[in-house]
Amino acid sequence: MISFTRGATLLATAAAIAAIAPSTALAASSAPTGTTPKVTPRKLLASHELWGTIDVCNPVKHPNAVGIRGSMPGDGKPHDKMYMSFRLQYLDPTTSGWIDVASGSTPTFVAVGAGTSARQGGTTFQLVPVAGKPAVTFRGVVDFEWRRGSKVIVSAARTTTAGHKAVAGAEPAGYNAATCPIG
Repeated sequence: MISFTRGATLLATAAAIAAIAPSTALAASSAPTGTTPKVTPRKLLASHELWGTIDVCNPVKHPNAVGIRGSMPGDGKPHDKMYMSFRLQYLDPTTSGWIDVASGSTPTFVAVGAGTSARQGGTTFQLVPVAGKPAVTFRGVVDFEWRRGSKVIVSAARTTTAGHKAVAGAEPAGYNAATCPIG
């Protein structure tokens, strides 16, 4: 059973995990200085700056931790705001499908900055493996929203992938991957 707290307790099952508690240490950081030219929704969704990655995977100093980081391009409009939400999924060994750890939850979006330039943000989930159970493979999903006031003008989701440069907050420095085995 997995216990997940983000304002409320939600439950889901996973073979090798007993509890999960996210640490919402979001760090929004700007891309290099300068302004991003105004872009269309199509360009935002096709941007190389739109991605998610695992940037922490069971490091020595933080055993059983999985960190997810996302990056999103700005739309060039300072009054537009950008938001991210982070989900952790595990690979079901019987179906080979990915299942949200906190099924039935409503995503909590966190503001990462104005639409003027690319931004990154992330969160870390602390897992507690069950002794004697096999390892479980995790991945992240980052949901993105560009908003004008309370209206969502563009939204997207990306599963975690590897191969991203300058991943802020990675442990060890520069680490990024598509999945993370814990257990």
